[in-house]
Amino acid sequence: MSFKDLSLEELILKLKNKEVKKEEVFSYFIERINKYDSKIKSYNFVNENWLNNIDWTLYGVPLAIKDIFCEVWVPTTASSKILQWFKPPFNATVIENLVNAWASSLWKVAMDEFAMWSTTESSAFKKPINPWWVNRIPWWSSWWSAAAVAAWLAPAALWTDTGWSIRQPASMCNIVWFKPSYWRNSRYWVMAMASSLDCPWTLTKTVKDSAILYEVMNWYDVKENTSLPGKDLINPEIWNKKDLKWYKIWVPKEYFEEWLDEWVRNRIEEAIMKLQELWAEIKEVSLPMTKYAIATYYIIMPAEVSTNLSRYDWLRFGHVSDENYDSMDELFINNRSEWFWDEAKRRIILWSYVLSAWFYDAYFKKATQIRTLIIEDFKKAFEEVDAIVSPVSPNVAWKSGEKIDDPVKMYLSDAYTIPASLAWLPGISVPAWFAESEDSEREMLPVWLHILTPRLTEERLFEIAYVYEQATKFALKQAPGFDD
Repeated sequence: MSFKDLSLEELILKLKNKEVKKEEVFSYFIERINKYDSKIKSYNFVNENWLNNIDWTLYGVPLAIKDIFCEVWVPTTASSKILQWFKPPFNATVIENLVNAWASSLWKVAMDEFAMWSTTESSAFKKPINPWWVNRIPWWSSWWSAAAVAAWLAPAALWTDTGWSIRQPASMCNIVWFKPSYWRNSRYWVMAMASSLDCPWTLTKTVKDSAILYEVMNWYDVKENTSLPGKDLINPEIWNKKDLKWYKIWVPKEYFEEWLDEWVRNRIEEAIMKLQELWAEIKEVSLPMTKYAIATYYIIMPAEVSTNLSRYDWLRFGHVSDENYDSMDELFINNRSEWFWDEAKRRIILWSYVLSAWFYDAYFKKATQIRTLIIEDFKKAFEEVDAIVSPVSPNVAWKSGEKIDDPVKMYLSDAYTIPASLAWLPGISVPAWFAESEDSEREMLPVWLHILTPRLTEERLFEIAYVYEQATKFALKQAPGFDD
C-alpha cells in the first residue's frame, strides 16, 4: 500500500482507525529509504528495527530526526567526524515528548557539520540532491530533512532553525516549515550551535501537520532555563476558517529591494494579492533596522558557535588525534584541526577574535545592542498589524558549486529570515508558486511565502497560513521521480 499522498494527519487517522498497522507504515518508509536514499542521500543512520509501542496521539507514526537531537544510545554526530563515535546516554526533551506520544524514529538525517553552513556542500558524511532539480543546491543545513520529506522518505522531520536552516530548504522542496517562539520548545540535549537563536522545529507536508507536532512538542522543561511554564494548545476552530477578514498584514518595503529576483518578486506579489482576495487588509510597513540584521547575526551567531564548539576537545567530547603533542594546547589543536571542517574552523577562529577583550565592545556588545533595536522594530510594527509577510529567499536554488567559494554571497541570501530569528518570533513558510527553471520550462522550482506573527501567537500564525494554504492548494505536491 502507498502512503505518500497522505498528510501526517491522514496517516495518523488511518493508524487510529486501524485501517493500517503501525508495522506496515514503518516498513513502507524503510523500503522507500532503501530504494531512494542512495539518490537523495538524506540519512546518516536508519532504524531497521520496529518497536511495538502502544497507541496514543501519534500512533507509532515514524519521523525523521536531525542528527543533532540526542536519542539514547543512537549514534548522534551532528554530521561531524569529531563525533562519529558518540552515542548519547539521554534523549533530548523534545524527543522524549515525541516518544511519550508514541512516535517512532526512523533515526538520523544528515546535515551540514554542526548545522553551520548553507549549501549542504560541507557535510562530513553525505551531500544530498534537490529532488526538484538535481543539478541545483538543496540549500542550507537542514536540506537533508527537507529532501527526505519531499521525496516521501518520511512523513515529517524534526529539525532545528537558527537563522534560516529549515525555512529555505522547505521553500526549495515544497514542504511546510514552522518554527515557534524561541521559548516554546526545550533545547535540552540538542547539540548547540548558537544558543540564543537555536529553536527545534519541524518540516511537514501541511500547516495542520505542523500544528499536530507543535502540540506534542511544546512543554515546560525544568531542565531548560529558557523554557516557558505551561503548554500551548491550538483551538481546533481555526481549521474551519475560510477567509482572513479583520486581519491586517504588513509587507516590509525593505524586503523588496534590488537584490530580490524579479521572478520571485512577481510570485510573492501574486501571493499578496491572494491574501487580499481572502479579505486581509494589506499595508506597507518599514522595518528600518533590517539592513543591519545580517551583520548583527553574523557577529552574534558565530561568536556563540565558537563558544559552543569549545567543548569538542576530546576530554569531554570528540576524537583524539594520533599526532604527537608536547602540551594540552597542542593536543587540542591537533584534535580540532584533524576533525573539524573548514567552516567550523573559520567560525571558531574569527569569532573567538570578536569575543576577545580588545574587540568585545566594538563588535559583540554593539551587535547585541542593534539586536535590541531590531526587536523594537518588530514590536512597533505588531502594535498596528497582526502579521508580516515576505519572501523566504531572494532567489530560487542556484546551481551546485555556483557560490561555494563566495560565502559572503551565500550569507546575503538570509536577508528575509534572519531578522525574525534575532527577534525570537514564530514563523511559517507556505508555498506561493513553482518558479520555472531557466534551464527548462518543464522543470519547476518552488517559491515560498514567509509569514511572521508576534511572540507567543502561534495559533494566529497557523490560522493565517492554513487559510492561505487551503485557498491555493499547493500543499502535498510531490517532487518528480520518486513514485512508488
